[in-house]
Amino acid sequence: MDLDMWAHPATQHNVQRMQQFGNHLIPVGFGALASGLVGNGRMAEPETILAYLGQSFSQQMELSGKTMLVTAGPTYEAIDPVRFIGNRSSGKMGIAIAKALAERGAQVTLILGPTSQKVAHERIAIVQVESAQEMYEAATHYFPHTNTAVLAAAVADYRPAKVATEKIKKTDDHLQIELEKTHDIAAHLGQIKQEHQTIVGFALETHDELDHARSKLLRKNFDFIVLNSLQDVGAGFNVDTNKITILHRDGRHKSYELKPKEAVAEDIANEIAALYRQ
Repeated sequence: MDLDMWAHPATQHNVQRMQQFGNHLIPVGFGALASGLVGNGRMAEPETILAYLGQSFSQQMELSGKTMLVTAGPTYEAIDPVRFIGNRSSGKMGIAIAKALAERGAQVTLILGPTSQKVAHERIAIVQVESAQEMYEAATHYFPHTNTAVLAAAVADYRPAKVATEKIKKTDDHLQIELEKTHDIAAHLGQIKQEHQTIVGFALETHDELDHARSKLLRKNFDFIVLNSLQDVGAGFNVDTNKITILHRDGRHKSYELKPKEAVAEDIANEIAALYRQ
């Protein structure tokens, strides 16, 4: 199709919807178009299509026999029976990763915080949780039986020190809530990780992104870390796209362009598969 047609929001929306249903997209070609414009929209060349299909089928079951643990979504920390402290995570990125790993043959345990997203796959077992404590307990329980853990959830760092048993009434102009730290799931799993296990961490940063991500990678004993920056337009919470940089322990890092989260999940799955090939 022509450039304007391909770039139209309706087309891009429908493409993303198709990918959300588990369909794979062979990227369009770049070059001269029938209108005289130059850009994206060309049908992929036959050799590109053939190479893509070959790669897709070879990857399809390369993680067969592996067990994967993925955390996804937010956590809600109760203030009283009605209110909670939470964040804007939708769980889309973690769910996409779980699906990408399952499509390659892995048996996936998905520990999922509160979200409206739906997940259905024969190789994905879902463990529903709400609070950081529940996610910590589930991760600690399942991790010893796991080859790789992907910690994509946006876990609350703090929770109310005391939870009211009844709804707090609006009486004063100010309400003070004392907070206490939650368990650091990533640090705990990094401490108990065995030689045969790998952990993939996530870092969401707003400044000094690479430095903070490298520090977290080493402190928490990750094998690699996926960096998101809230400075990047189209990345972050409640969007269908993401822009990441993957950092390894040996100092290597690779930045990717903005993509649908399903395509980002494939990039992350490629890195995980590469660890096993090594």
